[in-house]
Amino acid sequence: MTDTSAGLSETRKKLFTYLGLGVAAVALIAVGYWFFVGSHYVSTDNAYVNVSSAQVTPLTNGKVMDVRVHDSEQVNKGDVLVVIDPADAQLLVNQAEAGYGATLRKIRTYFAQAAARKADCTRTRLDYQRRASIQNTGAMSNEEFTSYRAAYEASCAALQAAEALTANTTVENHPEVQAAKAQLDTAKLNLSRTIITAPVTGIVAQRNVQIGQMVGAGRPIMTVVPVQDVYVDANFKEDQLAKVHTGQKVTLTSDLYGSSVKFHGTVSGLGGGTGAAFAVIPAQNATGNWIKVVQRIPVRIALDPADLKAHPLRVGLSMKASIDVSE
Repeated sequence: MTDTSAGLSETRKKLFTYLGLGVAAVALIAVGYWFFVGSHYVSTDNAYVNVSSAQVTPLTNGKVMDVRVHDSEQVNKGDVLVVIDPADAQLLVNQAEAGYGATLRKIRTYFAQAAARKADCTRTRLDYQRRASIQNTGAMSNEEFTSYRAAYEASCAALQAAEALTANTTVENHPEVQAAKAQLDTAKLNLSRTIITAPVTGIVAQRNVQIGQMVGAGRPIMTVVPVQDVYVDANFKEDQLAKVHTGQKVTLTSDLYGSSVKFHGTVSGLGGGTGAAFAVIPAQNATGNWIKVVQRIPVRIALDPADLKAHPLRVGLSMKASIDVSE
């Protein structure tokens, strides 16, 4: 029995020794991995695809005649999305064109009148000067001479009035013509706004306009999501960001495609504050029941366009991000 007990004790010692060596080896490997690899990366799965969407908003009022797109449809920048009835806008263009033409004729009349007044002033001046040279000879009465002088002065005053309407201008740049031209340009601009086009290339979303509906200026009718320009907002804990800065490389995976598809990105900026700081109802930490909560700061990550073209993403998808902070 003694020999058997001694053998079991020896076996236990060897097992504990091997176990201790195994634990030490695992610990050493873990420490080495963290020191040489793990400490060079910070990761989070609190990351989501985002984008700066473009709202489509009418800039004029009117009745919708045609809607040429539907939700989830791909559109290119400049494609026609909605057509508003142009009848009212066309009438305003016609009215502005008529007003512009009438103003041009009126200003041309101003210049013609100024030329006529100048000729009249020259004629009366010569008549007055001829009479003035013989006035002391008694060849003409004072009353007749006074009438010539009055005619000369009246023609000079009429010339000054005519020149005041045309001074330092031409027909094309006369203020009245410019004002009429501005009204015409405004009317044409409002007419062009009856055709609503896509502001960017992307996917149509949130379409809420129908044929026959009355739309108003400033009321959004749909959104175009430029999926080719999406980025990732990764919300890292504050104690992970000591070594994070713009330009660092990021590796990402999406729940949509799984871990086999890798996306490559670059840190393009860190948020100006935590999510709690910009909440609708921010936390009031100056209270008696305060509990410290580790905050998160959004880090914007720009994605490689080639990766997005090969594996398109949609706004709101979950991502996992790992930043290489070894640089």
